[in-house]
Amino acid sequence: MINMKKRVVVGISGGVDSAVAAALLQLKGYEVIGVTMCFNLTGEGRKKIGCCSLQGIEDARRVAHKLGIRHYVVNMQKALEEHVIKDFLHEYSLGRTPNPCVVCNQYLKFGELLKKAHVLDAQFLATGHYARIVKTASGYLLRKAKDAQKDQTYFLHRLNQEQLKYTLFPLGNYTKEEVRNLARKFQLPVAEKKASQEICFLPGDDYRTFLKARISHAMTPGPIVDNEGKVVGEHKGIAFYTIGQREGLKIAKGYPVYINRINPKTNTIFIGPKTEAFKREFLVKDLHFSAKPIKKKVAFQVKIRYNHKVTGAEIFPSGNKAKIIFKKPQFAITPGQSAVFYSNGRLVGGATIDRVIE
Repeated sequence: MINMKKRVVVGISGGVDSAVAAALLQLKGYEVIGVTMCFNLTGEGRKKIGCCSLQGIEDARRVAHKLGIRHYVVNMQKALEEHVIKDFLHEYSLGRTPNPCVVCNQYLKFGELLKKAHVLDAQFLATGHYARIVKTASGYLLRKAKDAQKDQTYFLHRLNQEQLKYTLFPLGNYTKEEVRNLARKFQLPVAEKKASQEICFLPGDDYRTFLKARISHAMTPGPIVDNEGKVVGEHKGIAFYTIGQREGLKIAKGYPVYINRINPKTNTIFIGPKTEAFKREFLVKDLHFSAKPIKKKVAFQVKIRYNHKVTGAEIFPSGNKAKIIFKKPQFAITPGQSAVFYSNGRLVGGATIDRVIE
């Protein structure tokens, strides 16, 4: 009798979420293959080679052994440099604050890793992301996860229809607590492992040291100017700062001061009271919609960073750019971050914040 099991590649990072995703798919009758992305297999950064670490790869192997599935480790260093790190460095050199996870998902996890899945004759790629994919008559849609605190659709807004078609998110209908309990039930070796918040290519999560080694030209000290136009201090380099930042400025004004603007052309950082870091209007670029593009003015709920509460705004699209106007001013609209659009829990699309309108 021919084995008609559907094959799925699961991106196993060595954490509890991806491990449970693999176990759930196996329980549903899929033939599961585990694949772990790694970086810097040799040389500098050797202690930081997996999606988390050497320990992460070992944990992924232990999960695969427990489940009795094939497991491969794939070197993604070249793609990481080309797509993620290059963009990361460029944005920081311009005084922006990029979100490398968004780029990684677009090009590596659901780009290169999906290609690996097809090479292995798998019908699907699955990950431990908290999100839900819904198939409709007009295509595939992303919806927020059951667990609102863990929802990761913000990081997935650049996935296209072809990527969504071959993707599974087994954890979309579970809470983090339920996933942890499932890991214990399945007796997975990572059941009690704590979640990592680190960026995969930053040893020790130290982005400042990484930037110094890669873009030293963006570390030139420059003036810090207050809301009256007076130079009140000196910064260490615009790449070390972000909009809305308060810590590390070492400026006494008699009230808390925040960064409200960064000018890379003049290498100047502008500060003021917190109220001045609230803005309503901004421009975005690299506009992307999950399904059918929207070409006319429309009102959506917009999120301008992962931990930002979605807020009502009007969007005025123009080609691959748009102007966005919030109903109420929002704190620290930050160039380089993503603005992501929602409608009734459905992810509609997103873009990169380009410039705040003063």
